[in-house]
Amino acid sequence: MDGIASKGKREQTKIQNRALILNAARQVFADLGYGATTVRDIIRATPLASGTFYNYFKSKEEVYQAIRDEVALAIRPRLSDERRKATSVEEFIRCTFRTFFEYVAGDRMNFHTIRHAESTRLRTPEVIAGFEELREDIESAVAKNVFPPLDADFLMAAMVGVAFEVAEQMLKREPLDPEAAADFATGLFIGGVRAIPEAQPATKDSASDVDSHAA
Repeated sequence: MDGIASKGKREQTKIQNRALILNAARQVFADLGYGATTVRDIIRATPLASGTFYNYFKSKEEVYQAIRDEVALAIRPRLSDERRKATSVEEFIRCTFRTFFEYVAGDRMNFHTIRHAESTRLRTPEVIAGFEELREDIESAVAKNVFPPLDADFLMAAMVGVAFEVAEQMLKREPLDPEAAADFATGLFIGGVRAIPEAQPATKDSASDVDSHAA
């Protein structure tokens, strides 16, 4: 029994230490910016020894990736659930933006951490998976005739870009108003989506086409 209790205590200590490092890193990244932050800065913001830090992370890049993955894991299920219930273009777009802006309003620290490090272009597996889910949900909506035929890759990229930029502006205002931000972004996209020409399937010259041109 003592061995089990001891193991349980060690696991709890690991969880607590990891959380201490991530919480400190969020604050330091937000204060100094990702580029200016060093591992030493993060360690100084915790009560832990240098050696303890390296038991969990090898670099500030790994810490940042862990933070981004936590954010993605928290928001992805909510976004997917809302989008898959949508029965119209407006509902799909509005619920995507509203859910994201509500999350940002409730978790400013994580959002600021991500935004301050955007120039690093670190794309973690969970973040990439989130982008892929949005693209797949758009393709599914096209297949169900919720969306007109359009380029899912372009729309995904546009929605991600607008979501982050509008969220940044939203956080500069008081009181925070995720609904107003969602209304603006939705209105912008509804007008744009209806004006987008239908996507054309990508084509590549086959070997026979190349031969015929050469002839």
